[in-house]
Amino acid sequence: MFNKFILLSTLLLTFSLTLSAKVIITPHDAMQAAFGSHVVVSKKNILLSKDKAQNIQQRAKMKLDTKIYRIFTATIESKKVGYGVLITRKVRSKTASVLYMMTRDGVVKSIEIIAFNEPHEYIPNQNYIKLFETKTINDTLRVGKDIPTISGATLSARNLTDGARLALSIFDVVIKK
Repeated sequence: MFNKFILLSTLLLTFSLTLSAKVIITPHDAMQAAFGSHVVVSKKNILLSKDKAQNIQQRAKMKLDTKIYRIFTATIESKKVGYGVLITRKVRSKTASVLYMMTRDGVVKSIEIIAFNEPHEYIPNQNYIKLFETKTINDTLRVGKDIPTISGATLSARNLTDGARLALSIFDVVIKK
């Protein structure tokens, strides 16, 4: 009973942080923009087990802030055509929620900033976001190495890049199975 209370409290806190940021686009609309307006989008909250969380941390080469994530699935006539992993993390002092959308093969198709509570001048532009398209779990995804920095918005660039590694790792461990 106590574990359910902790889980519910953590879920409410995580998603209330997401909702407190100004929503730019809904995850549903972002999924339809990436996979087509005819797809059916479903969502599911996941709670990572200790083993899966450790596996994801090793693959992403970063510490997890939470074990709770929201996964979106795009289907056409009951055939899965793509996935989205919603990552909410603190950029500077406030949160940003980013939806990383991937093909069935785990290739980044698109990234959409869902909510951003920092000043809007720190939002990476579309040309920068397109650098992530076609990236996979096998890419290093490091700011300053294979992903350039953004002058004046280094923390936003790092957040987007770390989030991509995390989303690809979640895909590899949880969705791909």
